[in-house]
Amino acid sequence: QVQLVESGGGWVQPGGSLRLTCAASGSIFSIGAVGWYRQAPGKERELVGSVTRGGSTNYVDSVKGRFTISRDNAKRTIYLQLDSLKPEDTAVYSCAAAPVTSRTYQYWGQGTQVTVSS
Repeated sequence: QVQLVESGGGWVQPGGSLRLTCAASGSIFSIGAVGWYRQAPGKERELVGSVTRGGSTNYVDSVKGRFTISRDNAKRTIYLQLDSLKPEDTAVYSCAAAPVTSRTYQYWGQGTQVTVSS
């Protein structure tokens, strides 16, 4: 089993930055791809971006150039750098991980709140 715990959320003014952290524990050597999701009130959960075990990343168009995902396998940590934040980025952000043998995210964190407002 793998446990994921997110941290780093909070309140920030528009244009500001935050760095979210997803810390993995348990059988972390079985982790493959990791995705960052977000869910705003009244909206469906959205995949913001993902990173493969080798470090290749993909992002949804709305965050390209503003958000950056990285991972440190030695530290068992995956990061989501949020820059140039907008009010519409306000949401609960969660990380999810897939086993190396699957493309399906099977492990989920509890989420961390990001609020962007003036």
